[in-house]
Amino acid sequence: MFILYGVLIGLLVGFLAGGRPAGLAALRIEHGWVMIAGLIVQVVLFSPVAAERVGDLGPPVYVASTAIVAVAILANLRITGMAVVGMGAISNLAAIVSNGGYMPADPGAMAALGMAEPATYSNSAVLTDPALQPLTDIFALPAWLPFANVFSIGDVIIVI
Repeated sequence: MFILYGVLIGLLVGFLAGGRPAGLAALRIEHGWVMIAGLIVQVVLFSPVAAERVGDLGPPVYVASTAIVAVAILANLRITGMAVVGMGAISNLAAIVSNGGYMPADPGAMAALGMAEPATYSNSAVLTDPALQPLTDIFALPAWLPFANVFSIGDVIIVI
């Protein structure tokens, strides 16, 4: 949910800086439907109903959906800022792949939110010694925010 806050703040800053919604509408995003489809797969995958049933398919579906979103982002590098988004997406993908299809969450960040390790499949998992630990979910939004969650440096790069 960190990225949702970033998008909202970015839209507000863009508007205050003189940008207009017509500018966003004029963007020609190639394979935008692929990005949306990949994100929808993740929303469904991590919904309580699917998370209880996904079993061993969770990690490969998560990796595949993240990878197709990253590829679609890379197909749009001509758009200003998309290279930065791509760096964040690839950072997240590297952490997820290197940890078996899970984005490791720092126990301290999870505790700051009052969250325990998920009981069903989730995009986050508390691992004792995660690979690429600096790229994992090591930060937490303040617990008082709606939709507070943990997030990674890759998410920060995407928001930038």
